[in-house]
Amino acid sequence: MDFWDFFWLMVYSFFFVAYLMVLFQVVADLFRDKQLSGWWKALWIFLLIFLPVLTALVYLIAQGRGMAQRQGEAVVEARRDTESYIREVAGASPADQIASAKALLDAGTIAPAEFERLKAKALV
Repeated sequence: MDFWDFFWLMVYSFFFVAYLMVLFQVVADLFRDKQLSGWWKALWIFLLIFLPVLTALVYLIAQGRGMAQRQGEAVVEARRDTESYIREVAGASPADQIASAKALLDAGTIAPAEFERLKAKALV
């Protein structure tokens, strides 16, 4: 294999990978779009199968702004879910949990046995 064969292999490989990235983005956006009906989604997928490059270019031109908005919304939602999960998993410190349970015990909301159970759970 000489230099030019290798060069053109790299060029073709680059464009093929770039096309695959665009194709996956288009398909993901099709399923993310809530305003597009199922029939239109099926038509876009059908066209992507039989006229892939042309359809991908037309979709990017026609839906480019909507794709950016939907991607931005997905990123914001993922960040919000991640932060919520971290807060949920991290929870309060054992001292805070015991203090909350003690306040409930002092208020008469829970029984002493329930307080001991919550304290044991916090210390684990």
